[in-house]
Amino acid sequence: MARKAYPRRARVTGTLMLLVALGAAGCTGDPAAEDSPDAKPAGGQATTAQAEPGKYQTLPQPCRAVETGTLDAMLPGLAELDQEQRQKAYEGTSSVTYDSDRRTGCRWKVDSADAGHLLRIDFERVVSYSASVSDDARAQAVYGDRMKEADLPLPSDPREEQPERRADDSAKADRDEARATAPADDEAGQGASPETSEKPGKGEEEKGTGKSDEPADETVDPSAPAEGLEPRLLQELADDAFIDDQLTTSSSGSGQRTVTVVFRTSNVIVTVEYEAQPKQVAEVPDSASMQEKARELAVLLAERLSDV
Repeated sequence: MARKAYPRRARVTGTLMLLVALGAAGCTGDPAAEDSPDAKPAGGQATTAQAEPGKYQTLPQPCRAVETGTLDAMLPGLAELDQEQRQKAYEGTSSVTYDSDRRTGCRWKVDSADAGHLLRIDFERVVSYSASVSDDARAQAVYGDRMKEADLPLPSDPREEQPERRADDSAKADRDEARATAPADDEAGQGASPETSEKPGKGEEEKGTGKSDEPADETVDPSAPAEGLEPRLLQELADDAFIDDQLTTSSSGSGQRTVTVVFRTSNVIVTVEYEAQPKQVAEVPDSASMQEKARELAVLLAERLSDV
């Protein structure tokens, strides 16, 4: 006689009823507690705050970012071209990039009878792939790397200077206190140290001041920019900015000067590179003029970027 299957069916039915009961119990939580801002996800782990995205999500078209009047001023050879050649030169040449939303650039190169000039601009939109690091913070780190490449000193943190300043102030206070409490009979020669009881002679004074009859070496590096035009930070341009000025001399004696301005605004880093190489041997491009033109273009690009 065949065995009945009812007990097995009863066990399955009981299991289903248990699952239904557990599911119902899991749905009876407090809705107010789930909607509370302090509620934590399963596992007891709090949600991690996402870093702020960058201000810029796109970049301007670089070959259209520079006005023709600016190109005329920075590339004097344009005036020597005919209308068709000039129009083609104005268009520039786009840089080869793999993602125009992340990096774009353009260059203009024009030769004249006196010199050759090259202008290059570059836009880089920095994106952080870390949830805890904002795009702006990542862009600031990239900008810091550019400063290191240009051998510019990183700006110091005032909070790091305070302990040293306090130590200097403390040492100065100790010296002042020592002078104030010195014995009053030093003038009579008593209590004075051997170093202070005898005054140096005239010859020793001159020796101590470091003066000599030999003329000082005032040799100046001709490749170095004049005072006030050396590589430096630019305080009034965007969030961070610096300017670099380098002069290289060829074997023929002609000099090529390259002025570079790099600035950061939010998560975008902009580079302006301006080169000039005279045709005449031993002629050096003017640093002040080139820096002024490069800075003016950087200001215009910062304004153009703010409209994106």
